Amino acid sequence: MSGVSGAADVLTLGETMVALRGSGPLKLGGSMDVSIAGAESNVAIGLARLGHATRWAGAVGDDEAGELVLRTLRAEGVDVGGVTRDPDAPTGLILFEPRLPEVTRVHYYRAGSAGSRLTAAPVERAFTAPGGAPRVLHLTGITPALGPSALDACRRALELAREHRTTVCLDVNFRSRLWSDEEAAGVLRSWIPYVDVLIASDDELPLCVPETTAAGEASALADELRAQGVREVVVKLGADGATAYTGDGELYAPARPVRAVDAVGAGDAFVAGYLSALLDGDDVARRLDRAVTTGAFAVASHGDWEGAPTRAELGLLGAGPGTVVR
Repeated sequence: MSGVSGAADVLTLGETMVALRGSGPLKLGGSMDVSIAGAESNVAIGLARLGHATRWAGAVGDDEAGELVLRTLRAEGVDVGGVTRDPDAPTGLILFEPRLPEVTRVHYYRAGSAGSRLTAAPVERAFTAPGGAPRVLHLTGITPALGPSALDACRRALELAREHRTTVCLDVNFRSRLWSDEEAAGVLRSWIPYVDVLIASDDELPLCVPETTAAGEASALADELRAQGVREVVVKLGADGATAYTGDGELYAPARPVRAVDAVGAGDAFVAGYLSALLDGDDVARRLDRAVTTGAFAVASHGDWEGAPTRAELGLLGAGPGTVVR
């Protein structure tokens, strides 16, 4: 597929899978809801709903599952004009299995998938598309773990970002099922010189600092990363909120209180909110505020991306219980 059109505020790349969500233990059967899921496309959808031009560079199989991925992303306003169709590999699959009210097991079927065979071609097309290079490149620690070609695509994206002076955001998003701590650290540490905004949970930060760095508090690790050129280090603290470390110091934002329904996708929603405010030119306090707000919307909704708010909906969390918006 070709024909990327227009300039993008944000380019992201990775694998998006068909998602099946069950209502209980998988071995008991029953019905399943069909959707799509992928950390990078979750961020792209969240940004698109907030009014930003987003582009997803990925690969899908030449199959009906791939059609679902592309159709859904198009419907959400995400540019998929540069996506590659792989005739020799299927679109990946992910199964969500609720086991307890707050515990969901996730089963991946992505080995040998089209997404794992992502190449640099769609990335290069995205950077040379009409309208110019994207303002922000968003990467996660998931894509490079999918396979050698996906890793090469990420490296090429970083090179092009530097060449075009594109801001780079990295969400560590470590997945132990995909690679080991040592493998992840080897790749992520080599990326740090390219990164402007690093987003991670506190236990992911050690994967990004030099191996010789002594263990320490998040603030000390953030200082080490900033010394290596990272402009902003944002630490996600889940239900406790988030802290940003920048040249202006340390700033904490508590989480927005909501009734938790499904925590899946909350981190991606947080990233979308932070990047949205960054693109708007807001200061760090407003970036964090929008990030914890979009994260709260995700926690309060079922699905990976379905609850992502539009810009007009951002203020709804301030409404009292039982409020009816007419």
